[in-house]
Amino acid sequence: MDAINVFLIDANKLFREGMKRLFEGTPFNVVGEAGSLREGLSALGTGQNPDLILIDLPSGADEEVEAMRSLREAHPSIRIVILTNDLETRRLSAALGAGAGGYLLKDIACEALMQSLKLVMMGEKVFPTHLAELLVSGRTEDMGAELPTRRKGLSQREVQILRCLLNGNSNKMIANHLSITEATVKVHLKSLLRKINASNRTQAAIWALNNGIGDQAAEAGVAATV
Repeated sequence: MDAINVFLIDANKLFREGMKRLFEGTPFNVVGEAGSLREGLSALGTGQNPDLILIDLPSGADEEVEAMRSLREAHPSIRIVILTNDLETRRLSAALGAGAGGYLLKDIACEALMQSLKLVMMGEKVFPTHLAELLVSGRTEDMGAELPTRRKGLSQREVQILRCLLNGNSNKMIANHLSITEATVKVHLKSLLRKINASNRTQAAIWALNNGIGDQAAEAGVAATV
């Protein structure tokens, strides 16, 4: 594969340094970097002409999305890939509309990242497997809640228990609601705490809130008469 000139855009300088180390000895050659897309546009205006821009868009950065759209219009041959920490439906839609060729998460394996970038350079659209499934099924409203749990390897039952914990349900209430025994609830809860690295029910509930599960907690509500 021919050498691919890459321009890195990320607010975290340490992350940019890590990416440059990662690309050493590969077809990807880092030719420039910036802390924001605006800075990147200025650098590109001085004559730099990368083949690929790897960027992390800040959450809710509407101006950055508009800048990316302008970049695509001015340099249609440049491929753009979003490499970010979180999956946000709004940010994903905006990135797609602005012409991004991929939307990847920063916990991706190195080999998978390299392969994904090669596919983008071949003209493919690349997304995490689970995200692609949601896009195909049209269930984009599930992306915020389902991806973190899938990445942690949580089962459907464990997600149900998380939602119950958000309602403050006891093991007995959870068992009655899910039609399982209290002993089974304890087994699932132990596995759940281990997977998300939580020490107790409160920490698990906080993790659920931080990962978008709280929006669906009402589905797990049970009657107070239990």
